[in-house]
Amino acid sequence: MEGLHVAVVERERAALDVAAALDFVSDPHFGGIATFIGRVRDHNVGRRVTGISYDLFVPLALNQFRAIGERALAEVGAPLKLWIVHAKGQLAIGDPAVVVAAGTPHRDEAFRACRLAIEAVKHEAPIWKQEHYVDGDSAWSEGCSLCEEDRAHTHAAHGHAH
Repeated sequence: MEGLHVAVVERERAALDVAAALDFVSDPHFGGIATFIGRVRDHNVGRRVTGISYDLFVPLALNQFRAIGERALAEVGAPLKLWIVHAKGQLAIGDPAVVVAAGTPHRDEAFRACRLAIEAVKHEAPIWKQEHYVDGDSAWSEGCSLCEEDRAHTHAAHGHAH
């Protein structure tokens, strides 16, 4: 797919570049740009998090990201520019872990492409997350295996119903 940029960034070497993402998906014909930036938060499933390590099988992850781009193009149609970049390695609280950006002529397609891409990355890509906790413990999870449990906990903690 032309207009697709996928990458895995070794966090020790560089940070994720949101400005580069916006620049890549920009086009004089595009009126809509949607971005999603996933950052490391200081808690998960009721535990205080001090940082995260991400491990990815890079060749498979890049192939998956490209397939996600093709799916987004098939769903929202051309023209579309899409950026999918995930971090690998040690991240601190507040660091961006993933940046997805979509540029299209109109906002609806930009939102749809961005949402499709980030959901697919979270649920399908070969990404393993190790959370490091305040008490010195750590735990691994694959992709979004804790997403539903975390969402349920977050909603319960803040008094939100499903």
